[in-house]
Amino acid sequence: MAKLNRSNIGLSLLLSLFLANFIIHLEASHQDLNQPYRTGYHFQPPRNWMNDPNGPMIYKGIYHLFYQYNPYGAVWDVRIVWGHSTSVDLVNWISQPPAFNPSQPSDTNGCWSGSVTILPNGKPVILYTGIDQNKSQVQNVAVPVNVSDPYLREWSKPPRNPLMTPNAVNGINPDRFRDPTTAWLGRDGEWRVIVGSSTDDRRGLAILYNSKDFFNWTQSTKPLHYEDLTGMWECPDFFPVSITGSDGVETSSFSENGIKHVLKVSLIETLHDYYTIGSYDREKDVYVPDLGFVQNGSAPRLDYGKYYASKTFYDDVKKRRILWGWVNESSPAKDDIKKGWSGLQSFPRKIWLDESGKQLLQWPIEEIETLRGTQVNWHKKVLKAGSTLQVHGVTAAQADVEVSFKVKELEKADVIEPSWTDPQKICSEGDFSVNSGLGPFGLMVLASKDMEEYTSVYFRIFKSNDDTNKNNKYVVLMCSDQSRSSLNEENDKSTFGAFVAIDPSHQTVSLRTLIDHSIVESYGGGGGTCITSRVYPKLAIGENANLFAFNKGTQSVDVLSLSAWSLKSAQINDESMSPFIEREDSHSPNQS
Repeated sequence: MAKLNRSNIGLSLLLSLFLANFIIHLEASHQDLNQPYRTGYHFQPPRNWMNDPNGPMIYKGIYHLFYQYNPYGAVWDVRIVWGHSTSVDLVNWISQPPAFNPSQPSDTNGCWSGSVTILPNGKPVILYTGIDQNKSQVQNVAVPVNVSDPYLREWSKPPRNPLMTPNAVNGINPDRFRDPTTAWLGRDGEWRVIVGSSTDDRRGLAILYNSKDFFNWTQSTKPLHYEDLTGMWECPDFFPVSITGSDGVETSSFSENGIKHVLKVSLIETLHDYYTIGSYDREKDVYVPDLGFVQNGSAPRLDYGKYYASKTFYDDVKKRRILWGWVNESSPAKDDIKKGWSGLQSFPRKIWLDESGKQLLQWPIEEIETLRGTQVNWHKKVLKAGSTLQVHGVTAAQADVEVSFKVKELEKADVIEPSWTDPQKICSEGDFSVNSGLGPFGLMVLASKDMEEYTSVYFRIFKSNDDTNKNNKYVVLMCSDQSRSSLNEENDKSTFGAFVAIDPSHQTVSLRTLIDHSIVESYGGGGGTCITSRVYPKLAIGENANLFAFNKGTQSVDVLSLSAWSLKSAQINDESMSPFIEREDSHSPNQS
C-alpha cells in the first residue's frame, strides 16, 4: 500500500475533480452530437410520443410512473397505451413493458389517462379512461397480476369493465367523461372518486362516484364541484394539504384539523392547469373553494408556461406530495417526427401549501442534488444598470442555477398602468431592449456567444396603482421570454409571464432555473410562481451554450448570491440498461 501524504491526497482530489468535470462535459458534447434537444435529466421514453403522466406512486420502495404513450410514432395516435417506468430515486429510470394496451371492447380505441389508488391491503389498483367500440369514454380498472413484484410488470383487466359509463339516464356526454383521480376513503368506509366532465352549456364539473368495494360504482346525486362557462375539466386532481409545514398528507387522511383541500383541473379551452384551495365537506361530499378562489381561468396556475395534465401522488416514505406535469413541444410536428420523439415530463416537484394559505409552493425534489457537479458561487455582486455578466465554469446547457436579488431604490420603480392586468401580455409587449426603472433583471440561458440566441428569465418591479393595498406598494412581474431563443422561426416562441406574490421592500427576489438542452424550468419567489418553456437553439447547443446574469434597468441591482451547478446526465429509460423492456415496434396494434 502506498504511503499517503497531503500532496498525494491533494493530487488525487484535483484529478477526481478534473475527471468529474471532464465526464460532465463529455456527456453534454456526446448528447449534442446525436440529439441536441434530447434532455439529460428530464423524464422521456427512448422514442416516440408521450403526453399525460398517469398513476405515479411508490410501491414496495420502487417509484412508478405511467404515462400516455404512442408506441408507433412521434405524434399522437388513437392506439395510445400506458407506458411504464420505474425508479429508486425519481431521477434515474428503467423502462418497463407497457402496463396495458387497448385489448377489450371498453378500451379498444385507446387507453387514456387515469390514476392509481393503493388499497388498505397495500394492493395498487388503476382506474383509467377507455375509448370503447362506440367511441364513448368509459372508466375501467386494471390490477397487478403479481403483487409481490415490486416492478409491477404485468397488469390484467377484469372482464367486468367498464365500471362507469355515460348513458341516457345519467345524461353524461360520452365525449366528455374522462381521467379518474386517485380515490379516497370516507369515514363510512366507502370509496370516492371524481371524473372530469362538462355539459353542453360549458359547465365544467367533477362527477363524483361512490363504491363499497372499488369495483361497483354509483354516481352521486351531485358533483363534488362545478363551475359554469369553464368547458371540459380534464385530468382533475383532488388532494389534502397541511396548513402547517411542507410535509404531504395522504389522500384518504380523515384529519380535518390543520387540513385544506386542493382541486386542480386542466381546462381544455386554455390548455392550462388551474387550482383552488378550499374545504371539503365530508358529510355533504362537496368541495367549496376559499373566498377569492373560483375554479376558472382566474384561478392560480400550477405553471404559467408549457405545462398540462399534471398529477400528484403522496410519497409515504419521505412524507411529501410530488407533482408531475406534461411539457409538450414547441416545435412543428415534422421536426418531432425527424428527431423521433415528442414530449417531456417536468422534473418532479415537491408541492405544499404556503404559510399564507393563499398559494401552493413547488420546488424540485431534493434528489436533483445527486446530479450536481462543478459549482460556481457569486456573493454580493452588483449588476449595474445595463450590464451583463457571464457565469463561467458550468455546463450552461445542463445546469441548476439559484440566484437571489435585492433591489434598494424601490422608489425608482415605474408605476404599473391600470390596464396592465395580464402578466403574459405585459411580458410579450414589453421591449426587452428599452430601459425601465427596476428591471428587467435576471438570467439569460442557452445563449449564444454573440447573443444572437438566448432565452431570458427575468423580473420587473412596478409601483402599485392600488391605493387600497397598503401592505404591498409594489408589483413583481416574472417573465420567460423565448422570442430570441432560436434562429428557427418555425418554432412557437411565445413569451410567458406571471405576477409573483412577494414584497420586494421586505423580501429578496429569488429565482431558480433548471436548464436542460430544450427545456427551461424556472421557480420565482421560492416556488410560488413557476414558468416552464421549450426552446430549440441552433447556435447555443452543448458547449456552445452560455449563461449570463443581466440588468437592463436604469437602477443597479444587487446579486446577494448566485450558485450554479453543472448537472450530470441521469440514466433515463436507457433500453440497454433494462432487462425487461421489449421493442415497441414488436407490438401489434391489437396486442393486449
